[in-house]
Amino acid sequence: MNSILHEIKQSFRHGGMLVKLIYINLGVFLAFNIFRAVLVLGGIDIGFILSRYIAVPAHLPTLARRPWTLLTYMFFHEGFIHILFNLLWLYWMGKIFLSFMTERKLLGVYIMGGLSGGLLYILFYNIFPVFADVLPVSFAQGASASVLAVVFAVAAYAPNYTLNLMFIGRVRLKYLALFMVLLDVISIAGSNAGGHIAHLGGALFGYLFIYFQKQDIDLVRPVNFVIDAFTSKPSARRRKKMKVDYRKPTDDYEYNKQKAEQQKEVDRILDKISKGGYSTLTEEEKQTLFRMKN
Repeated sequence: MNSILHEIKQSFRHGGMLVKLIYINLGVFLAFNIFRAVLVLGGIDIGFILSRYIAVPAHLPTLARRPWTLLTYMFFHEGFIHILFNLLWLYWMGKIFLSFMTERKLLGVYIMGGLSGGLLYILFYNIFPVFADVLPVSFAQGASASVLAVVFAVAAYAPNYTLNLMFIGRVRLKYLALFMVLLDVISIAGSNAGGHIAHLGGALFGYLFIYFQKQDIDLVRPVNFVIDAFTSKPSARRRKKMKVDYRKPTDDYEYNKQKAEQQKEVDRILDKISKGGYSTLTEEEKQTLFRMKN
């Protein structure tokens, strides 16, 4: 058991963002359902109550008391089939997404797509009278909106990308995306209206992300900025920017030392570009890179 846990821990630590997102969803699913099973064996079943503190409510007063649910709901599934299909789509579309975008952007699209889906769901349930009776008891859960954001980002970027679907054959991504939107629209009249509305919110963000990306506007940059602020080490945040001294070295030792410091700075900047793209550099870093290359 210890070796299995160690392997899982190492896989999560060294895996990419797609692997981490899948693991987080699976971890929440297992933790919730195992905890619920233990309570049921003890004669207590409060799973329904617990889920209401993780899923996002449409009722505004309830949401005001549990604002964190707008984030937690996109990682929470109660049913096995629900999480299975969401994670399969996330894996397939995430692999395609990462062939033309960075892992940081994948995380940003996942979170922003989930937020967009959740907000559209809340907006519709509070605006349209048809939902008035179920508004106080309506909750949404699942990664579907986030996954749809990734799907539509891929479809908007590479609409003619072809997938081989079982029993159907070769289908261009733009037609698959169109079918999914139409299916969600006509399904709003069904029993899971909130879920299908959230899907549309996620899909809309995925499309807008690529549209604005082509205008050199990064819609997910605020998400990555917030995540960096919470996850970066204090020492890294306090790190002083390296000042490069361009005075002529007086001997070979000083010359080699100066070149080593310059190369170290270039390597750091290039590593930052590989993780988040050129747009994440500060003006000073851009100038430093330009000076080093010339």
